[in-house]
Amino acid sequence: MAGIVGGAASIAAVAAVAGIAAVRRRVGDPVPGVDRAADFETVEFDRGSIVAASDGVPLAVREVGPTTAPLTVVFVHGYCLRTECWYFQRRDLAARWGDDVRMVFYDQRGHGRSGDVAPEDCDIPRLGADVADVIRAVAPTGPVVLVGHSMGGMSVLAACRLFPDAVADRVAGVALLSTTAAGIATTGLGRNLQNPAVDAFRLAVRSAPGVVQIGRGAVRSVVAPVLRAASFGTTVSPALDAFAEQMIHDTSVTTMVNFLKALELHDERAALPIIADVATLVLCGDDDWVIPFDKSRELSEMLPHAEMVQVRRAGHLVQLEFPDEVNDALDRLVERVRSGRIDATPRRITVG
Repeated sequence: MAGIVGGAASIAAVAAVAGIAAVRRRVGDPVPGVDRAADFETVEFDRGSIVAASDGVPLAVREVGPTTAPLTVVFVHGYCLRTECWYFQRRDLAARWGDDVRMVFYDQRGHGRSGDVAPEDCDIPRLGADVADVIRAVAPTGPVVLVGHSMGGMSVLAACRLFPDAVADRVAGVALLSTTAAGIATTGLGRNLQNPAVDAFRLAVRSAPGVVQIGRGAVRSVVAPVLRAASFGTTVSPALDAFAEQMIHDTSVTTMVNFLKALELHDERAALPIIADVATLVLCGDDDWVIPFDKSRELSEMLPHAEMVQVRRAGHLVQLEFPDEVNDALDRLVERVRSGRIDATPRRITVG
């Protein structure tokens, strides 16, 4: 037990690698009115269902808007998050789009209400296959816009690479928020993934996951001062802070650890030519310590029709910290898709 908990202390230092919510830094001024009396405990959806992935893992899906809507937008969350991280998008964009857009959210495997997975099924291509499975089950016809944050963006890219015909026939827009096509282990906090202690702890999780879960409190207490450096670049309200922290608290240690190798090996650059002729959005905070803004800038330069949005002062959880700016950017992407206009004008915007 002592040896495993000791390994947990090492792994905790890298647990923020793709979007965990316990990381936060109170250095910037507050964003006025971000909470807007939000009740983060209540996130309402029109419909809920369980979609069986192609390997049988149950994926919890939530929908907003009519099934007959002419456009479907699918939201894919990041590592150690869940559907609720899109709280402001679900609330505010539904009001903007009305019955013209159906919004689909789901918990990635091993997260939220979705089923647990074996270590060998914790990789980015498998997550990309899940994206395709959800679309086939709940949106089998009509154009689709894919929105991915952090590891969710990696999942979206994997889906586009694995199913290029779907991109040609169905995917009309792609939004990549706080993510990268490759190289997470060489930049930002992800550099800590290249550490022998990570591999040692990953082995401990696979051989004795129950024991490691018991040591969860030790993991969080050791790493808290380090992790508070990345999720938010500004001071956020206590309610939003607690809401974000709860998502990481509710994620099992086995999920946290089993996806680390996938993040380290992630390389979906082959997807970029496939979405080169699709309306795209690349958005990132310029105070993101997990996947630095430069990675998003590089990503946008490889996508000829991308709008690049730099959100000043934002950390990694940009959709929670600066929801209005994110919602405006997603709204512009959807408008481009609906109007048939692929190009973004202008291509680069700074907000916040």
